Amino acid sequence: MSSPTLAVTDSDPVGLTADALIIGTVQGTDGVTPAPGSDSIDAAFPGGLAALLTVVGATGRADEVVKIPTQGRITAPLLIAVGLGKAEQDGGLTAEQVRRASGAAARALGDDVAQVASTLSTIDLAAAAQGTALGAYRFDQYKSSDEGRALNSVTFVRTSEQTGDGTATLTAAAAIAKAVNSARDLVNTPPNDLFPESFAQRTADLLRGTDVDFEVLDEKDLAKDGYGGILGVGAGSSRPPRLLRLRYKGPKAAKKVALVGKGVTFDSGGISLKPAADMHHMTSDMAGAAAVVAVVVLAAELGYPLEITATVPLVENLPSGTAYRPGDVLTMFGGKTVEVLNTDAEGRLILADAITRAAEDEPDYLIETSTLTGAQVVALGKRTAGIMGSDAFRDRVATLARATGEGGWAMPLPEELRGDLDSKLADLANITGHRWGGMLAAGIFLREFVAEGLEWVHIDIAGPSYNDKGAWGYTPKGGTGVPVRTIAAVLADIAEQG
Repeated sequence: MSSPTLAVTDSDPVGLTADALIIGTVQGTDGVTPAPGSDSIDAAFPGGLAALLTVVGATGRADEVVKIPTQGRITAPLLIAVGLGKAEQDGGLTAEQVRRASGAAARALGDDVAQVASTLSTIDLAAAAQGTALGAYRFDQYKSSDEGRALNSVTFVRTSEQTGDGTATLTAAAAIAKAVNSARDLVNTPPNDLFPESFAQRTADLLRGTDVDFEVLDEKDLAKDGYGGILGVGAGSSRPPRLLRLRYKGPKAAKKVALVGKGVTFDSGGISLKPAADMHHMTSDMAGAAAVVAVVVLAAELGYPLEITATVPLVENLPSGTAYRPGDVLTMFGGKTVEVLNTDAEGRLILADAITRAAEDEPDYLIETSTLTGAQVVALGKRTAGIMGSDAFRDRVATLARATGEGGWAMPLPEELRGDLDSKLADLANITGHRWGGMLAAGIFLREFVAEGLEWVHIDIAGPSYNDKGAWGYTPKGGTGVPVRTIAAVLADIAEQG
């Protein structure tokens, strides 16, 4: 399904031509109240909206959607009241509340709703637009029948007090949502159609028409240049590995940023085979790669004044007679050696190659993201990414992650765990041999391949990148597109602050 067309207006929402009009509701101690932007609509209903909403059982809680026939009292035949949850202590509403409510409303639209107007934009235009575009996302290309929604246009209402270029705000919001949805599409594509070679081709398709240089290293190139981690992990599959290199140089670029994303297009665990239950979720083990590719396309589309280089390793991790084994020692790109104790700790091996190569470009910052450890889910749950790296940059990224609504929490890299990665045969082992601090140990492993003095961050998205439960807010079931918005916000912050 294509994204709806977005427009902005300062007209009274009562008279807007639309199949449905979206308003917000707020959960209060004394019951539900209409959100800002609803004054003229409130006046159109006898007794006011609060009384009507109470009668139909609305509470204003987050994600609640109530549909009310308007019976000609406003031009739109249907009123959709969506809950924002409780207001802040100062009475304000956050961007994430608006974003989430807009997404919930978009998900709840019926097939007969083609044109929608929204007053949530009177609170925050960018958040309302982004939430709507994200909530309207559907992945249905493998369905034999057309189950897509009919939504094709959304008009956002602004008040006279709201300043700034509304059209520019919508353009930026739509571009970010498009990038998130591109990452979602890649994550949701099944592994029989998305493997290293086809991922490279899809990347080329996404880059068509942009100013991004693109290079693909095949298995012969990888062997020639000594990418032992990528070749080792990919050895068990009949579909050989790839390494993608994307280069974008924006206007007046003052800073260089390296992006790295893990691209295991399917992870069986290799010879250290995963349990069968939920193994199908491992089609999402390339979410880091998807996010990085989507962000580079976004940066080129919006003209970020940065020099960005993305290094994206792509493999399938499968068991076979040619697969790498527990006990093998791999020589990584750059010369370090790693003893493999578990073939299911494969992501860090391909990332080690990619990080070492990315550092050769001498960037000012390195941002790496990956579905790296089940320990991330144990520690932080399925919605909060673990963020590790050099202290100042780590904290900066974590703060921006929370501001975007994607969420993230700064985590340490305790020095005492480094000794647990020692190997009797090689420079280090790929796991510690115990279960404690697994997310942190993986971060420490990656740190071994980061150039000295480089500001870097590792974002573990094992849980947040894939939603295996019911949809909520603007987040669908399946690929979520995390952490596209976080990385985009970090790049924008670097462009502005350095």
